[in-house]
Amino acid sequence: MDFFIVEDDKVLSLILSKMVQKIGYEVSGTSEYGSESIKKIKENKPSVILMDIALKDQVDGITVASEVTKLYSPAIIYITGNTDESTRKRAEEFGYHEFLAKPVDFNQLKSSIMSI
Repeated sequence: MDFFIVEDDKVLSLILSKMVQKIGYEVSGTSEYGSESIKKIKENKPSVILMDIALKDQVDGITVASEVTKLYSPAIIYITGNTDESTRKRAEEFGYHEFLAKPVDFNQLKSSIMSI
């Protein structure tokens, strides 16, 4: 499995990358911006996307998921601080593997990845 990380916090993106590598997988790319994420994900077609919802541009993570899932069906693991019910319901419209609340720890992430 290869991973793509969509996260607006560069430090958290690096931490998530290290976690994924520690579990034994590769990270094929990262992005802080929704519009850039759509382009890169469409080009690389990673099998798993770690997705924040609030990003650095007007395109949020749920919109990224809606665009990407039109082409193929990656496993999407949301890792977000936006855990309110309306956000979760909006995310459910496009499907996801897991919806994790920040801060996420190594064991949570590993468990989620291993269940794919």
